[in-house]
Amino acid sequence: MSFEHLGLAPALLRALAEEGYTEPTPIQAAAIPAALAGNDLLAGAQTGTGKTAAFALPLLDRLYVTSRRKAEPKMPRALVLTPTRELAAQVGESVRAYGKYLGARSTTVFGGVGMQPQIDKLQRGVEILVATPGRLIDHIDRRSVNLSGIEVLILDEADRMLDMGFLPAIKRILGALPRQRITWLFSATFAEEIKALAAQFMRNPVQIQVAKPNSVATTVTHRVHPVDASRKRDLLLHLLQNDARQTLVFGRTKHGADKLTKILEKAGLRAAAIHGNKSQSQRTRALADFKSGKIAVLVATDIAARGLDIDQLPMVINHDLPMVAEDYVHRIGRTGRAGAEGLAISLVSHEEEGQLRDIRRLLKQDIAIEAVAGFEPERPLRLDGATSQRGTPRAAKSPRHAHRPHGHGKAGHGAETPHAAKKRKRRPNNPRFSRA
Repeated sequence: MSFEHLGLAPALLRALAEEGYTEPTPIQAAAIPAALAGNDLLAGAQTGTGKTAAFALPLLDRLYVTSRRKAEPKMPRALVLTPTRELAAQVGESVRAYGKYLGARSTTVFGGVGMQPQIDKLQRGVEILVATPGRLIDHIDRRSVNLSGIEVLILDEADRMLDMGFLPAIKRILGALPRQRITWLFSATFAEEIKALAAQFMRNPVQIQVAKPNSVATTVTHRVHPVDASRKRDLLLHLLQNDARQTLVFGRTKHGADKLTKILEKAGLRAAAIHGNKSQSQRTRALADFKSGKIAVLVATDIAARGLDIDQLPMVINHDLPMVAEDYVHRIGRTGRAGAEGLAISLVSHEEEGQLRDIRRLLKQDIAIEAVAGFEPERPLRLDGATSQRGTPRAAKSPRHAHRPHGHGKAGHGAETPHAAKKRKRRPNNPRFSRA
């Protein structure tokens, strides 16, 4: 199937051809015709499956071909809500790229940058507004945006927005929208909270699920290197210094990400950190430098687990396992995209056995466990009541031959304790805790 068969306007097909896209992904092939027909959509799609185009293309077709109407000042016609600044920026870029031959007018609003330039753009009038919930609430309070003219609402990565505590903000935003509208909800998982939310504000949505919930790309190879917690940084350096290609490394804390970045830089690696305490300009610059190859190692917390659109990323390293197994899926979704091969390596200490068990149960598959020579842990990992290696861990001959790493990594040190994680998860759903 080609994009021509989906019923998109010639101007969109031209832009797609220039972007190098000829065949739709499964989520695009399923969602675009349903969206063009004017249905509400409840779509399940993992990161890296092309879901942005799955909603951006029919949105542009509807606004600029089917029912073109000039936007009034402060009154956008379509709203796209995203959980993070990075994802908002990337969705905005995609909208501009796909809509360049339609004269599409759009803008993106998120926190961490000045309000006035955003207010000025809204005042001039845009058809499409891409926003994070927290900053959009700020604009609603300032009356710099009027949502009464919204024709299409899109919730991108709805499950992530709920995880981040944005439910009160989303409900307030929904209250400012007209009842007569089209709604498209995209989510990697369909937890009960998502179904309940959809039932409240969607009308007989067409349900689309192109992959099993919490599934990962089959092109990703998973590997665990058991190591004592005190030697994780040394092992990470050992792995990275044997290969100079790009790697995304995940850690658990902001402070740890900064500290690890300094260690990597001191060792001669080109690295940068990205997390919630960085200013928006710092986050944007770090991501741009990583994409361009100026830096080879991007050290991130889970703020980067979703929404980072990085083509051809060969490897992700988990310096610390996430406390929630589902976050493993979102982290490694950065690699193995669009059919490319990827490698997901996790450095796992004895204290993280429980988290590794949860990940294996979620993936419904075993993960190769290989000790790296010289970094064997004092206590082998024990999973399901037996040693993970069915005996003594076998040592990899060398990092290059053991796992063929394709890049560098980054990770935070200072693991969050299970008690702290549970305490964090009990925190009330309030957007102030994670204002994007």
